[in-house]
This record gives sequence, C-alpha cells and structure tokens, in this order.
Amino acid sequence: MADRDKGPRKVTSFDVARVAGVSRAAVSRAFTPDASVSPKTREKVFQAAKDLGYRVNYLARSLTNKRSDLVGVVAAGLDNPFRTLQIENLARVLIARNFRPILLPTSQEADTSTVIGQLLHYAVSGVIVTSDAPPTEICEQCAAEGVPIVLINKGNDIPFVDRIISDDRMAGHLAATHLIDSGARKPAVMAAPAISYTARRRSEAFIARCKQLGVEAQLLQVRINDYKSGYDAAANLAASGIDGLFCANDYMACGVVDRVMQGRSRDDAAPLSIIGHDDIPQASWTAYDLTTIRQPCDLQAEQTVDLLMSRMAEPDLTARVEFTPVTLIRRRTA
Repeated sequence: MADRDKGPRKVTSFDVARVAGVSRAAVSRAFTPDASVSPKTREKVFQAAKDLGYRVNYLARSLTNKRSDLVGVVAAGLDNPFRTLQIENLARVLIARNFRPILLPTSQEADTSTVIGQLLHYAVSGVIVTSDAPPTEICEQCAAEGVPIVLINKGNDIPFVDRIISDDRMAGHLAATHLIDSGARKPAVMAAPAISYTARRRSEAFIARCKQLGVEAQLLQVRINDYKSGYDAAANLAASGIDGLFCANDYMACGVVDRVMQGRSRDDAAPLSIIGHDDIPQASWTAYDLTTIRQPCDLQAEQTVDLLMSRMAEPDLTARVEFTPVTLIRRRTA
C-alpha cells in the first residue's frame, strides 16, 4: 500500500540501458549531440526510451556537467512585432544547433540582477541580448562566470563580448535617397535616439545623406519607438509641411499611417511619403502596404548563433562585430 501511495517509479537511464541491452554510458552518448555512438545503438536506445516513456533531464545533467544546453535570450519591447519575429528566428536556429532557448523578458526599468540570477541559476551555455534590453551589468556578471555573450543591435563595446549589428547607416542612406528621388523636399526622421542605439544610428545616417543630396532633414524626437509614439506624433505632421518621413521602425510607422489616414479614403492622394524599418509582417498588410527597410531576422539569427558557438569554443577571442545587410522594400507608402 505504501509503495502505491508513492506513485509509479520514475524511469531512469539504467532502465533504458537494461531494455536496450547497452551500457548506461551508451545511453548518455545517444542523447548527447555529436557524441560517438553507432546508429544501431542510438536507434536501440531511442526505441527503449520511447517504450518506457523516458525523458532526459537536461537541468540535472547541467549540474553534473557544470553547463546546460540552455541559451538565455534576454529581450525587451515584446509588444513590438519585430521582437517576436527576432526571437522566433533565434529560437529556431538555437534548436537546430541542439541548444534550448530560455526567454528572459526585461526592460530599461527592470532589476537587471533578477535576470542575471536566472541566467546563472540555470547554468546557461551562453546569452544573447537583443536591442532595448540593458546589457552592461548582465555582460559584466556573466563574463565573470565565463558565460559567452552576443549582443544584437547594441552599441556597448565590451571586452570579449561579440555584437551583431544591422547596417543602420545603409538603412538611413537608402531611406533618404528613395524619399528625395521620389520628390520629397522637406524630409524628416522620427525616432527616440536618446534610448535606442539603432534609432540614433539610423537617424544620423538619414540626416547626413539628405545633406549630401542638398536637402535639410528634421529630426522628430519621440519618447519611445513604438506604435503610440508614432500615432501621437503624427497629429502635427500635416501642419509641419513635412512631405517625406523615415520612421526608426515599422511599429512606429504603422502608428503614423493610421493617424495620417484617419478621415481619408484609400483612393485619396497620400499627404506624405512614409518609410519604416524592419519589414514586420504587418508592413505588407493591405491596411499599411508600407515601404520599409528589411532587416533579415533569419540571417541575423544565424550570424548570432555562429558567433556564440565560436565564443564558446574560444572564450579568449577579441570582441568581434558583424553587420547584417539591409534591403529597401518598395510598397504603396513611398
């Protein structure tokens, strides 16, 4: 009766080894990516594990190996559709490389020590920090623990920490050139450069390119690069005389389009040309049909995980920076 109260006994790797007719070490190798084990042995182990309902406890394994297969993905601004797309692509690449992503949401105002504690508690193999997430303290603490880190779209230059950066200077160049070639004579860029490295770089490049082409561009500063900021700031665009607008991201550009198109029919001439950045799924929706600068999340994810894995293999490499190329995608708004 006492045994029944304890419930069914948990299946262990010893059980799998007995049923498969192999050693426990062979079971461990069968479930370890790239480990040396024959296809026949692996098949026998997998079949025995399936029959018994056995699952590998990766967290327990990490306590033994001092390292798990987990990779922490630190992200903020999860309301932005681009962030969802970015995290999805990172997760797919990590899983394809035999890692398991663990998402740790944060913000500029969050207690960074909480995120650090979670990362170190799970003995992660590496950390990826996306734009808008505060990296400095995270990097310092993780580096002290020997945890490899890659930053995406962040300007922090930290020893032994690699970075992947979208080609923001090219983005600003493309947007300015297209707007002016399309007839804009009073262009502007809308961004929150004080809090965003990418917004600052895109804005600077846009204004510089406009100047090269003989046109003065304005900077329309907003508090945050989000939909509401774009929607609210667009209220004054008609009175300003601006005829070409580059938004630091598509999320904000969608807010601008919605505000500008209020009270207008779809057949009315657009009051100004609008270009976004990122090419989020919503940019191609009929309601927006937004001209934008594509930032390829799939390629960016591959670049990020490549750097992370090479950093795992050689922790003492000097810090590296790689750029993700961008492309102008032409649609109705410009």
